Amino acid sequence: MNVGMRVLRGILLSALIAIAVPAAVAVTVPLISSPAAAQTLSSISVQGNRRVELETIRSYFKPDASGRLDQASIDDALKALIETGLFQDVRIDRAGSGLVVSVIENPVIGRVAFEGNKKVKDDQLKTEIQSKPRGTFSRPMVQSDVQRIVEIYRRSGRYDVRVTPEFIEQPNNRVDLIFSIVEGDKTGVASIEFIGNQAFSSYRLKDVIKTHESNFLSFLGGGDVYDPDRVEADRDLLRRFYLKNGYADVQIIAALTEYDPGRHGFLVTFKIEEGQQYRVGSVAIESSIPTFDGNSLRSFSHVHVGSLYNAEALEKSVEEMQVEASRRGYAFAVVRPRGDRNFDAHTVSIVFAIDEGPRTYIERINIRGNTRTRDYVIRREFDLSEGDAYNRSLVDRAERRLKNLDFFKTVKITTEPGSSSDRVILDVEVEDKSTGDFSVSGGFSTTQGALAEVSVSERNLLGRGLYAKASVQYGQWSRGYSLSFVEPFLLDYRVALGLDLYQREQLSNQWISYNMKTLGFSPRLGLGLREDLTLQLRYSIFQQEIGLPSALRNCNNSLTNGLPYNPSPAFMNAMGVWDGVNMGCYSDGEASLPIRQELERGRTLTSMLGYTLTYNTLDNNKNPTAGLLIDFRQDFAGIGGDVKYLKTALDAKYYQPLVSDIVGLIHLQGGILNNVGAYAGQNGIRMLDNFQMGPNLVRGFAPYGIGPRDVNYLSTMDALGGTKYWGASVELQMPFWFMPKEVGLKGAVYADAGSLWGYQGPTSYALTNEFNAPGCSPSTSNANPGTCAGLQYDDTNVIRSSVGVGLIWQSPFGPLRFDYAVPITKGRFDRVQEFRFGGGTTF
Repeated sequence: MNVGMRVLRGILLSALIAIAVPAAVAVTVPLISSPAAAQTLSSISVQGNRRVELETIRSYFKPDASGRLDQASIDDALKALIETGLFQDVRIDRAGSGLVVSVIENPVIGRVAFEGNKKVKDDQLKTEIQSKPRGTFSRPMVQSDVQRIVEIYRRSGRYDVRVTPEFIEQPNNRVDLIFSIVEGDKTGVASIEFIGNQAFSSYRLKDVIKTHESNFLSFLGGGDVYDPDRVEADRDLLRRFYLKNGYADVQIIAALTEYDPGRHGFLVTFKIEEGQQYRVGSVAIESSIPTFDGNSLRSFSHVHVGSLYNAEALEKSVEEMQVEASRRGYAFAVVRPRGDRNFDAHTVSIVFAIDEGPRTYIERINIRGNTRTRDYVIRREFDLSEGDAYNRSLVDRAERRLKNLDFFKTVKITTEPGSSSDRVILDVEVEDKSTGDFSVSGGFSTTQGALAEVSVSERNLLGRGLYAKASVQYGQWSRGYSLSFVEPFLLDYRVALGLDLYQREQLSNQWISYNMKTLGFSPRLGLGLREDLTLQLRYSIFQQEIGLPSALRNCNNSLTNGLPYNPSPAFMNAMGVWDGVNMGCYSDGEASLPIRQELERGRTLTSMLGYTLTYNTLDNNKNPTAGLLIDFRQDFAGIGGDVKYLKTALDAKYYQPLVSDIVGLIHLQGGILNNVGAYAGQNGIRMLDNFQMGPNLVRGFAPYGIGPRDVNYLSTMDALGGTKYWGASVELQMPFWFMPKEVGLKGAVYADAGSLWGYQGPTSYALTNEFNAPGCSPSTSNANPGTCAGLQYDDTNVIRSSVGVGLIWQSPFGPLRFDYAVPITKGRFDRVQEFRFGGGTTF
């Protein structure tokens, strides 16, 4: 029996071996080829390919030096064919002495469509995805496209978006690809919190960052949309803000974000470690270059002993010192700042160390990505070129200038090694963006009335960096047009040439009785003397002409209307003085004599040279909280033309943060107009050349409401203007802490004082028969009131003052301001306007 069992076991084992060996061969032979069975390219056949050529598939097989394929080469070819994305499946089998490559090609995309998308247009989505019509369909690529579409929606604040790809098979191995999109609701920022801030309130820090909380006006902006990249950038903004204000040890530990389903928005929390506030204890300059005196650069330091430590001023000092050293011939000098903290005294000792840097030259500047902007527009922002010594400060300055142009979405300058160890290549990567603007603006103010404007502008005309703008204004009391052109680099120098052509018409209204048309042309040159100091030189030539409504120019003499020539109390002016006028002209409300003189003169040409010197250290030009802004202007008229005068004006504003986010403002202004010659056969200054003041000097007064005025109570009592003025204002601006910061509302309380006086202009003269009774001559003047026109006016130099409150709104509709001011002191004939409103928007 044992023998029988052994025989039986032997038979079964033989049967199993007979079955298993062929099966093993069938499984492994297509996948494994021994070196002895290595193939050549000519022994490869391809099955299943329709669009892809046989030779293209064979090209992925790389034979060895003998021209044969080993197993490693076959495996590499299999991987490479799969990675092309052209095939759904690839198999390599052995058939006798050859290889058979069986492929199933991916379908061709017939069309790509999107369904359900309303907030993001088809054109934008098509440019972002990789799947294209007539391209190869690939499921991994489609999944990548789905993620890209989701990312686009999340960037716009829609985190509930769902994207589903759908495939519709078509004949001839084609497929239509449809992305079905459920956009979901907008996901905003429900709250922004700060932890660890002691020196600055959360209200103040929200001014520093770009992310804003959602509110009822969020649909007009985009800052409330949650964007992780923007939140990360806000961390750097906070850090730089603290470093600018003396907190040298500050750390923005984290920016935590959490989605709150109940509030349907993100909660953003910044964790801050402020550290101590430091002041500058000492400033020293050390030079390791024997022939270079470091102290000679002390005037270029923006860091001063006793001032708050300011990292921004430190960076600016390093840049200017290094540029100045290069200008003096030390092209490789490097300025490195060093700060030594005194933790007990809370001071930092600043040392600027000047060393000889490596002798590195710029081999080449490569510019990439500019599809529209010309190369030379980018290169001229560099203060260095090929062959110059490499200077990191100048490169950083160029990058900052390119960003400030606002021509590009992104600007990035990197370096790479050159052809030798002392050569470096600068790579400038930019991405052009749209620089054209079409806007329709509207506004209303108690000074200008309703006003609308249509404008077209281009900041980068023809890709040459030129600026051009055309606008048309049409308003209730004013209208006109203007054309502007600016060449920022005149003759390849950093001098801006501007040309302005304008036509304006001011209509008569409740403040003035006359119309005035102005047609002018003004070329100007702008020079940046320093970052905070600019100079503008200009020449202006313009023609002015006034007009009067017929009701104000129908002067009848006293014989016609029956009024007596002799003075009587009935014809005294409001000051109780006989004004020496033909009462027949004034009896029905004529315009003042200087206005009628301008009407008689007709068109007047003014030709003048002028300049403006501007000093600006404001932290924010649109909504300043700290800094100084000074404008000094002078214009000399008399370079030809019909008038001669010298007009000087000064305007200074100083902003200073106080306590609890309250900002103090001191505003000083003044001006003087000097007569320097004769015009059109007359001596003196025209009424139209005088300063005209109102709420722009002291709030609470009407436009043209302050200063000398025709006081004849039977006339229109027009404002005559003055040759001297001064004004002073103190204002406190404070937020409404009970309202969301993002609403942009602030309150203000203020006190104004100022005066306008010194009228110069015609007071008596002969008029044509259209206005005057027969027999009038200039020599008779006031002696014969029945035959000559004269002027009585009030020119009292009284201080006008007022106190008031204001509402400032940095709204999505543009900046708006409401003021209510009550005059405390005023001239007898000044005109009051207690409420004032102004603002507008672009849409």
